[in-house]
Amino acid sequence: MSEHYENRDLAASVGETLAAKYDELKGIIEGYGSLAVAFSGGVDSTFLLHAAQDALGDNVIAITARSCSFPERELREAEAYCAERGVRHFVTDSEELAIEGFAQNPPNRCYMCKTELFTKIGEIAKAEGIAYSAEGSNLDDEGDYRPGLQAVSELGVKSPLREAGLYKNDIRSLSKAFGLPTWDKQSFACLSSRFAYGETINEEKLRRVDRAEQLLLDLGFTQVRVRVHGENGEQARIEIDPAGFAKIMDEDVRARVLAGFTAIGFIYISLDLAGYRTGSMNAML
Repeated sequence: MSEHYENRDLAASVGETLAAKYDELKGIIEGYGSLAVAFSGGVDSTFLLHAAQDALGDNVIAITARSCSFPERELREAEAYCAERGVRHFVTDSEELAIEGFAQNPPNRCYMCKTELFTKIGEIAKAEGIAYSAEGSNLDDEGDYRPGLQAVSELGVKSPLREAGLYKNDIRSLSKAFGLPTWDKQSFACLSSRFAYGETINEEKLRRVDRAEQLLLDLGFTQVRVRVHGENGEQARIEIDPAGFAKIMDEDVRARVLAGFTAIGFIYISLDLAGYRTGSMNAML
């Protein structure tokens, strides 16, 4: 009886169609029996972990990859979420730069990374007696160049959010209804995605991007990317929501961005007039 009441309550909050999608998602996950969630602490994986815990209870674990392309702040947030929700959490080292060819940043870079990552997640899942692994891509991810999804398919990793027909806005709406702290969190992708294909990636460049994006976040910008161009990584192209254009051009804010980015090591700093957009580096492919 209580389950029916909760469903009616959810439907009143997000609408019957979206509530039905969530019921479908839970049904899909229940069919796994047990699940290891690839957990970055972002919008999608946090919602997936919530749904998995809702469906399977203690038969769920979360696995987070620690690497130089994953900001420390994100790892801390992932650890805090699991501790608060009572989810068994595993952190595995996944160093992309050690993968042969990855540092040269080829167009299939994400495939290389996801193959290594989900292989490790699968090994942890097996050791813990977990039947399946899952990741948090949604239907919006099918409209862009996503070589990582090839690795997902090849390794048999489940994608329940896509299977349930959920888009990013659906996930945010449901996350808000469930009181998840990530419902309005900025979208995040690994720091390696900030570099133009063919331009070498190294730890120093990744640290510079992390520091630059943290500076923008500290200034109050919410959806940010610092795209890097030039073989030495000397050019920074700032992407923010167009609603923040007036703020970043304020004399004081502009001066702080310029001083901060220069101190980090960038020589040329520009604002992308198209604003933030996911996968903008794919335009060159």
